Formats: sequence, C-alpha cells, structure tokens
Amino acid sequence: MGELNELEAAVLDKLLTGDHPALVILREQRRRVRASKREYSGVGFFTELEVPNGTPRLPNSRPIRFGDVLADIDGMEHGAGFVLFIDDGLMTMLEGYSNANESWPER
Repeated sequence: MGELNELEAAVLDKLLTGDHPALVILREQRRRVRASKREYSGVGFFTELEVPNGTPRLPNSRPIRFGDVLADIDGMEHGAGFVLFIDDGLMTMLEGYSNANESWPER
C-alpha cells in the first residue's frame, strides 16, 4: 500500500503529541510507518500499520490501545474518534469510527 493518507498522518501526529518517554519511541515509529492494508467498515476504517525491522519498540510487550483524538468531519453530524493499537511494542493498526454509527464519508 504505502504512504499514510492525510487523515491517518494527522491523527497519528495528534495521538503521539506529548512528553511521555513512550511517545518519543512511538514518534520514531511514526516517521517510518507505512500502511499495509486499509479496510472500510461503512462506519469507519481500519488501517493496518507496518513498522520496519530495526525500528525502536516499546519495552513493555503488553497490548496497548489508546485514542484521545476526536474530529469534526464534513458529512458526519457527530464526528469521529480514533484508536491506535500497539502490539509487541509496535504500532499495528489505526482505527477510525463514527461517534453515532453514521456512515463514513467516501472522502
């Protein structure tokens, strides 16, 4: 697949803002990450992320899920939210979802 699209890149940049040491490592992953697969569910999306071998990973290997970014999106009355999935210390997926089970816009 390749490069992140504009929305994916903006969401990751917002999610990874801050001073926590884990965010420093995740920002390094962000600089190298690529989208390996995209799936649209009708009410959101799932983008599988691929981080190259040799990229620093978080030392704790437990699964982490977080998302504190919300967005106003044209055509969606209640906006959208996002969740970043981290497994084995690496970013693995970004999920976007409509806040009120609204249809996800085509663009």
